[in-house]
Amino acid sequence: MHFISEELEDYAALHSENEPELLSELNRETHQKILQPRMLSGHFQGRVLSLISKLVNPFHILEIGTYTGYATLCLAEGLQANGSIDTIDNNEELYDFQKKYFDRSEWRGQIHQHLGNALDIIPKLNKNFDLVFIDADKENYINYFDAVIPLMNKGGIILSDNVLWSGKILEPVKPNDKSTKILLEYNKKLKEDPRVETVLLPIRDGLTVSRVI
Repeated sequence: MHFISEELEDYAALHSENEPELLSELNRETHQKILQPRMLSGHFQGRVLSLISKLVNPFHILEIGTYTGYATLCLAEGLQANGSIDTIDNNEELYDFQKKYFDRSEWRGQIHQHLGNALDIIPKLNKNFDLVFIDADKENYINYFDAVIPLMNKGGIILSDNVLWSGKILEPVKPNDKSTKILLEYNKKLKEDPRVETVLLPIRDGLTVSRVI
């Protein structure tokens, strides 16, 4: 579902910051070689992620769901000089693809890849975070939020992707559709949780920005 016309989306991208060349290459190769390229954040959302990261100027970033590493590199643009970004994914087939682009970037020494179950890995990181991006399996969104909220610095930002789920959140939920059911619960939780203040932005497939109080 397009929440605005493709023409308006193209206009928004055209009048936003240009896509860096390394990310443009990553974008092209993802569409050429990797399944489900729609999962890529892409130019416009990538520039949104980059700008939010630059505004936060985080020391530690956590990303849950790396895919091919596009959003990782966008988020890294706002890192402090000695900061780090931990990115977690359970798809070992994408590890080398991600690393190839990470190693070509100026943040190659600051990006730490983790392969496995995020709920097992997060408690072992032993860090407090200024910025978190949740973009993995939707059925665990509530679990991911509950895992990271105690690790957030005050004023930190939690970003949650795909929260409009192609508009399915407005439709009757099918009995076997666990993802939509969880996202409905998740969106309600973020709205009502007193630990955060939240705004849901209709960018691409929905991006929630939650500030830790």
